[in-house]
Amino acid sequence: MAAHATLTRAQSMEPDIRLEDYLDDKLQSVTDLENLDNLLASVEQQRVQLQTQLDGAAQELEDVRRSAQDRQGGLAKQIEDFEQLQQSIDLRLQIMGQSDAPEEAIRRLEEPMKQLHRVELAHRYVSLLQDVEAMRREARSHLPQNPKAALEPYTRLRQLAGQLRELQGPADEAAGHLVNYVEQVTGSLWDEMKKIMSEELSAVDGEWLETFEKSMDLQVPEVMYSESLVNLLPVEVMAGTFVQWFRFQFMGDNGTSAPAAFGTFCLPNFVSLVDKWEDFFRSNFDHVLASRFQGTKAAETTAYTDPACALITALLPVLRQKVESVVQHGLKNPQYLSSLMVQLMDFDDTIRSRFSYDGGDAENGWPGITSEVLDQYFREWLKFEKEFALERYQTIINSHDARNIDYDYSTPGKMKPTYGAVRVTDLLRSVTSQYERVRRLPHKIRFLIDIQQEILDQYHGRLLESLEAYASLTSTVARTLQGVSKEQLAALEGTGAFEALCKVLGSADHIVSTLDDWGNEEFYIELWEDLKGRAKQADDDQTNLVGGMSYDHVKDRTSSEIGSEADGSIFDETIKFYSKRRESAQKFLKEALVESHQNAFRPYLSKPQWSIISNEATMADLYRIVDPTQLAVTAELDEPLRIMKRNLTFLASALSTATYKKIWREALESLQESLWSSVLLRQNFTTLGAAQFMRDVQAILALVDRNIPEGSAAMAQLEEGVRLLSLPVVSDGNDESNEDNGGGAGGDRDEGNSSSNPFSLKQISDRMFTDNTEARRALEDLGIQSLEPANARRILQRRVENSE
Repeated sequence: MAAHATLTRAQSMEPDIRLEDYLDDKLQSVTDLENLDNLLASVEQQRVQLQTQLDGAAQELEDVRRSAQDRQGGLAKQIEDFEQLQQSIDLRLQIMGQSDAPEEAIRRLEEPMKQLHRVELAHRYVSLLQDVEAMRREARSHLPQNPKAALEPYTRLRQLAGQLRELQGPADEAAGHLVNYVEQVTGSLWDEMKKIMSEELSAVDGEWLETFEKSMDLQVPEVMYSESLVNLLPVEVMAGTFVQWFRFQFMGDNGTSAPAAFGTFCLPNFVSLVDKWEDFFRSNFDHVLASRFQGTKAAETTAYTDPACALITALLPVLRQKVESVVQHGLKNPQYLSSLMVQLMDFDDTIRSRFSYDGGDAENGWPGITSEVLDQYFREWLKFEKEFALERYQTIINSHDARNIDYDYSTPGKMKPTYGAVRVTDLLRSVTSQYERVRRLPHKIRFLIDIQQEILDQYHGRLLESLEAYASLTSTVARTLQGVSKEQLAALEGTGAFEALCKVLGSADHIVSTLDDWGNEEFYIELWEDLKGRAKQADDDQTNLVGGMSYDHVKDRTSSEIGSEADGSIFDETIKFYSKRRESAQKFLKEALVESHQNAFRPYLSKPQWSIISNEATMADLYRIVDPTQLAVTAELDEPLRIMKRNLTFLASALSTATYKKIWREALESLQESLWSSVLLRQNFTTLGAAQFMRDVQAILALVDRNIPEGSAAMAQLEEGVRLLSLPVVSDGNDESNEDNGGGAGGDRDEGNSSSNPFSLKQISDRMFTDNTEARRALEDLGIQSLEPANARRILQRRVENSE
């Protein structure tokens, strides 16, 4: 069909472009026409070839169509067969669904299957129980002759019990009665084995050492695999007699069983008992224990390698029973419980030190009976101790002399606290002695914060109240608003204000010094390091850092450096608060001293007497050289000197040398400023007036130096100013002023003092007013170092002679 279309294409009305192109290519000249036959033959050959290819393609297409029809028919047949099979299956399922035969068969077989399972399970149980009983009989058969052989079946039985317990969990706790039974048999077998060996050990006479060794052979595996401390069987048997004696003496109805006799009879007799038998046990059994445990982890534990320590382990259970009874008595009698804890700590220390007992913990040592008691009753003990401590604190604070300064507390030159402050630190020290031997960190920190810090906080509040009360009494505004009684004001008169402030200053300083010293003690250093170690493992928001207290709470009560690498002390925060009270008291004290001087010197500062000349004085008297040491102190200075001497004496007895000097240096600087501005640079001085002022200043400086070596250095500027002020008008009889003012008489008077006054007022004044360079040289010649030329000129201008 396609070939026909190809052949008839030339008969159409439309020309074939490809044919035309072919002919144009083959028939381009006349010569090409001669080859036309050949061309037609070639074309025919090509047509035949194309027709053959076309016929082959048509046949292949027909074959493909026929094959596809065949496959389609086969698929349809398969689909039809599948549908028939499905209908058959559905029909069968319908028939089976309507029939109850299979379920009935299953129900009939269910009960026999259960019975078969029970029979099989029972068979396995019986077989297991037979094995358990066989191992038990085998272990017993070797005792007491061969304990080592008995250990083999016992070990298998123990392993079986352990495996059953491990398998029970994944099996939803199945066969609980079987697991419990095997464990019970294992335990009872061990108890029976130990009982057999104990009876053997008790019955033997000459062969007791051999029986001891057999008993140890039996117990070696138990010691090696036990996580807790184990009583050595032969030692426990031998200690049985001692236990009976202990029960008779201290757990009966006799006098030695009373709680009051616990510390005086029970504990000492326990120690004496071990001490008495120590040599016997070590000499007879030391080699036995060494041979059994040498090279094992048990060799590091004295309770297994030292027979005396093994004896202690065997005796401790009966002691624990006694301790429990006396603790119950103590819970009803707090005073007794307090003393009981001290007795137990002493006992624990004795056992550790005298017998090197480690209680099974070679690394950390024996926790002690005390720790066992505190694990149950720490809160009760802490509560009682806190009540006792706070009660004693109130007694101290309310005592009649608590606020008095203890002048005999330390040597002169040391700060003097009050009796109350000294007793408070004594109380704190006694609290430390109560818990410093406690083993657990939470218990120690609880004592520190709940008791000691509480007392320190209360005493700090008391010092703060004292300072606030003083500030109210001395503040004009506060006195107006709150009102102050005459008695309160009278208490501050004289040295009353100093005493009130020295009490706070000395007490605060005593607390700070004490806590500083304690921070360097081994106990508190270790406590601090342990607490820091705990804090480094905690987050800032942790609610239970130690002893149920949060990180922030512990930090605020101890030190802000608790979680850092910085150095610190467990008392940092407390020291910080007390240091602030000390600084405040010292500041108030300095201000009170300055005010005392201001009040005392007020008449002296306001009296204009320095340029007055008596009616009998001549002009020569005005200019004569006067020796200040020959003059009497101004009358208005007598009272200020008395006040200063009183203040110097009182403060020297109450303050440390360093604080004393510091406060007085600041007070003297203030006094110097008053004399400088109110007298030296305000008044006019004649030669006599200048000498009188120098005499007064020398009296003040001498008083200071007698009480404070070199203390007058604080007023060096005033001393140099007065020295400049009191220069003589004439010197060596050569000054022009001699001739102008009756120099003959004046020269005779100057003769004896010319060597001590090489410079005259006029000479120095001329040089001072030349220029600054010359002024400084003049001051250097006079040995004056603290004055500047400007101040020196102002001082020289206060001389009457220079103003004329």
